[in-house]
Amino acid sequence: MSLAVRVIPCLDVDDGRVVKGVNFQGLRDAGDPVELARRYGAEGADELTFLDVSASASGRGTMLDVVRRTAEQVLIPLTVGGGVRSAEDVDQLLRAGADKCGVNTAAIARPELITEIAQRFGNQVLVLSADVRRVTEETPDGPARAGSGFEVTTHGGRRGTGIDAIAWIAEAAERGAGEILLNSMDADGTTSGFDLELIRQARAAAGVPLIASGGAGRAEDFPPTVQAGADAVLAASVFHFGTLGIGEAKQALAAEGIPVR
Repeated sequence: MSLAVRVIPCLDVDDGRVVKGVNFQGLRDAGDPVELARRYGAEGADELTFLDVSASASGRGTMLDVVRRTAEQVLIPLTVGGGVRSAEDVDQLLRAGADKCGVNTAAIARPELITEIAQRFGNQVLVLSADVRRVTEETPDGPARAGSGFEVTTHGGRRGTGIDAIAWIAEAAERGAGEILLNSMDADGTTSGFDLELIRQARAAAGVPLIASGGAGRAEDFPPTVQAGADAVLAASVFHFGTLGIGEAKQALAAEGIPVR
């Protein structure tokens, strides 16, 4: 392993405020996004990810303003996702100061969007955000059709697609996604550890960098995630509510011989 592993705080933004829940339910206010971004920059975060969880047309102007204000004050790379439906949306976010953009639901509906964005702006700009859950024989949406045991979901994990998550990740990388943000919906906000099996399967399927998300609870949760194949680790609750600092996560990784910045 030659490249340093990145530690990335994720800020879920709803109507201009950072919120966090468990499995996308019971959202709590976690503060002002620009203030939090500034704090994480000072603490040594390698990147920041903003996800617009309202992602409605009305929320778009608010999010662009948050991105602009953050980009003016924080110098680390900024990825923005949520409600990105077109190359024009990406153009707006990049002009506001984003470095990378995440796509999810719109790419599932029309996979050609991945190619369009990658060809116009470059693979390095495009992050495929995959909200993934385990499937049993029966899901709330009917019989499971995901051979890997994981399916892609939309609408904050509330709606199953029946699309095999591992096959989708491989297809997205082939179409031009430069990075995969892999979020375990089962582990999201639970602080019970990352889904290592999901990470291993995704790593085997796609050759692009993999950001593991969902389940961080303790500093010790981070090294196994990288050992399973993640190139970056992303967390929200533990950072926002002071359970864990960026430095502690990096120390835990370094103690296992994993290079960090």
